Amino acid sequence: MIAVDYLKRIATWSRGLNDQEIEIARKGVFEKSFGANEAICMRGDRFDYWTGVVTGLVRIGNVSRDGKAMSFTGLTSGAWFGEGTLLKNEARRYDTIALRATRLAMMDRTTFMWLMDNSVAFNRFMVGQLNERLGQFMALLEYGRMLDPTARIARSIASLFNPILYPDLNRYLDITQEEIGAISGISRQNANRSLKALESEGLIRLEYGGVTILDLEKLRGYGE
Repeated sequence: MIAVDYLKRIATWSRGLNDQEIEIARKGVFEKSFGANEAICMRGDRFDYWTGVVTGLVRIGNVSRDGKAMSFTGLTSGAWFGEGTLLKNEARRYDTIALRATRLAMMDRTTFMWLMDNSVAFNRFMVGQLNERLGQFMALLEYGRMLDPTARIARSIASLFNPILYPDLNRYLDITQEEIGAISGISRQNANRSLKALESEGLIRLEYGGVTILDLEKLRGYGE
């Protein structure tokens, strides 16, 4: 159980709840820490929590039968995920890995379903969340099939600035080049070349341990 003020700080969805709803929500949430490269849950696991990233960076992806790693997306502070699995009451269909030291807020399924059944504000948030998630994954499918590595890097970075899925970000992204490659499904060497190309075009500025976004709109449409 966590405090009301703290929940409102780490979860934008909680700010529209009434007093009864937020009291029930906070009682169903606890926090847990994971180390760098530690598995949070793996494909086929029962993991009955709706989960928010408090600090750190999470990669969602899978490994094919022949050992090829596939990255779907990265999750930064403020992102909440796993609602689809809870709604369908099924095992996870993807691997979830902490790319760095990460702290998660975890809501049990009973609390999540109570909010779905009783809170109009929570349902409105969830409709927007699912709609944005659908658009995100349709775009990721396009990236993988149609774009070269530089465009994939550009679009992957831009996808982390969705104001619904990642509400707490500013134009500086606390992420390493290796981590960008991991969430984009691109090797570190190719990611490095692509990031330098984007910097030379004036779209980003590479910093020590991070990236500053200079032209988000051009990143979103890069490669068209």
